[in-house]
Amino acid sequence: MRNKSVITEAHQITLAIELVQLGARLPVLEAETSVSRERLLKLYKEVKGKSPPKGMLPFSTDWFMNWQPNIHASLFLDIYRYLEENAGASAIEAIVKAYRLYIEHLEVNGLECVLSFTRAWSLVRFVKAKMLTTVSCTQCRGHFIVHALDLHRGYVCGLCHVPSRAGKTRQAALAVQSARELLPRTPAPARAPVVATVD
Repeated sequence: MRNKSVITEAHQITLAIELVQLGARLPVLEAETSVSRERLLKLYKEVKGKSPPKGMLPFSTDWFMNWQPNIHASLFLDIYRYLEENAGASAIEAIVKAYRLYIEHLEVNGLECVLSFTRAWSLVRFVKAKMLTTVSCTQCRGHFIVHALDLHRGYVCGLCHVPSRAGKTRQAALAVQSARELLPRTPAPARAPVVATVD
C-alpha cells in the first residue's frame, strides 16, 4: 500500500508539472490533482519562476461565441472528443493531449494561439454541463460550438460567413484557411438523380 501511495503521488506531481507547463491556472491544478495547495504553489513557482496569477477563472460562455475564438475552440473540441472516444484516455489526459495537438497544428501553420489551456479546460466543463454544444454548419458540414439553448436551424459557421471585420490580415486569412482544412466535415447527403421525362 505504501508503494502504491508513493507512485500515485508521483503521478499526481508529474501531472501537475505538465499542467503548469501548458499554462494551467492554480484552480485547474487544484481541481485535477490531489496535490495540496501549498505544494502546488511551490511547484508552480519552481516551474514558472514566478507566483501563479490571481483572480477568477473564465466563467462566461460568451467568449467562445466570438469569431476567432469559436474557430479555435471548435478545433480543439473536435480533437478532444476524438481522443476521448477512441484513445481510452481519461478526461484530463484527453484535454492535455488534445491541447498539445492543437498547439502543434498552430506551430506547423505559423498561427497565433488564441485558446489558452485554462479556457480549453473550461470549455470541456461547459460542454459536459450542457451549457455549450456543437452543431453542423449547413454549408461546410464542420462542427462548431454554440450555446446549447439557442436555435440552431440553418446554422452557418464563421468560416462560411466571415464577419466583415474579420480576416483582413494575412494572419487571419491563414487561420481561416487552416481551420477549413482541418475541421472534420460530414459528407453532404447524396441527391437523387434527376430523371428527364418526355411528355
